[in-house]
Amino acid sequence: MKYNNTPYAIKSVNHFKNLFFVFLLACLLGCNNSEKKGIATVVPESKANLILNTAIKACESQLEIAVPKLTDLTKHPRLIETNEKAWKEVPNGRLVWTSGFYPGVLWYMYDLTQNERWKTEAIKRTEVFEDFKTITEHHDIGFMMFPAYGNGYIIGKKEEYKDILLASAASLASRFNPNVGTIKSWSNKMHPRWQQHITIIDNMLNLELLFWAAKHGGDQKFYDIAVKHAETTMKNHFRNDYTSWHVLEYDSITGQVLNKHTKQGYADNSRWSRGQAWGIYGYTLVYRETKDKKFLDFAKKITDKYLSLLPEDYVPCWDFDVQENPKEEKDASAAAVVASALLELSGYMDNQADKERYFNAAIKMLTSLSSDAYSGVGKADSFLLHSTGAKSLGHEIDVALIYADYYYIEALSRLKHMTSNNLTDE
Repeated sequence: MKYNNTPYAIKSVNHFKNLFFVFLLACLLGCNNSEKKGIATVVPESKANLILNTAIKACESQLEIAVPKLTDLTKHPRLIETNEKAWKEVPNGRLVWTSGFYPGVLWYMYDLTQNERWKTEAIKRTEVFEDFKTITEHHDIGFMMFPAYGNGYIIGKKEEYKDILLASAASLASRFNPNVGTIKSWSNKMHPRWQQHITIIDNMLNLELLFWAAKHGGDQKFYDIAVKHAETTMKNHFRNDYTSWHVLEYDSITGQVLNKHTKQGYADNSRWSRGQAWGIYGYTLVYRETKDKKFLDFAKKITDKYLSLLPEDYVPCWDFDVQENPKEEKDASAAAVVASALLELSGYMDNQADKERYFNAAIKMLTSLSSDAYSGVGKADSFLLHSTGAKSLGHEIDVALIYADYYYIEALSRLKHMTSNNLTDE
């Protein structure tokens, strides 16, 4: 089965409906329930729908506050500084990886509400950077184009976005080095610590653009490149305990791994929580597209490691190696990424215990994020607070981040589709 507006399959919908009702009740009751080991009560469907509407309206109310302030189409909201309320906007530059998330948020709000206002706003905010389809300077073209143009095609039925996405995929594929077996991430000029072929764990999410393109008239090599990148990263980017390094430097000619470092984590050998989150999301989507069990097995292993490291509220510290210090900041963006991924991953489990375990973990994450401890409602213009972008670089520390909001609303959209009867057979 498949959703009309989502590009992945979910099984056992009736089972998910019951679990979803539990999630919605937990969100309504707040963070105290998020500390419990389990909730047995299932609320009536009518009550659950009422709570669902409340959750959607909370996010919509935040956009109703923020959107009228965000009028400069040459910029996009990136972060809200600690103790401030309004989004700090940055230029839609070709080197700025976050430009696609705000239009992506708007597309998901349209998906959740079917309010044409959000579709109109999403189109306006998407189409201002069409020329980014030619970006070859870095790998982030996937992050930049798919949340905007991809969701516009899938949710907004904007068929004219197809050629833009195909061109974007070709640009991304141009950075693939067959000697290494991965797509080169950053430019050496901008990141002079590394002199040869750089690949970061974040790059796993850009593979979605390639997989989509291969299924929609693009070159078959897009699929092959994505698979090879995932295989190489699986082989080299993870420790024996299934935690991830952030940055690998390869010899551009021989493909040999030269260095294993970090840029945003606490230390080269530390466990940066959002890096692990990118891996979980990335290997879940690779399994979706390939149905190769090796990727599903790996997604489970790195997910189980991540879950074993979490604190009680299931929102990680920005780096797992410093989380014992209560003064270290949280990263709500990592929790949002993983929550969205786990909703999908749970649908691929044949084992009912694993299905429930991953789904319940996502519930606990979203319950915490929806609670007063992390919600931006009444405090700032964002959905979420308390994310950390790059503490090791000295910026985006304990702030709201646009990509945290994006993956949070994506998770809500996925939950809604899990309960929808609008399903068709493949």
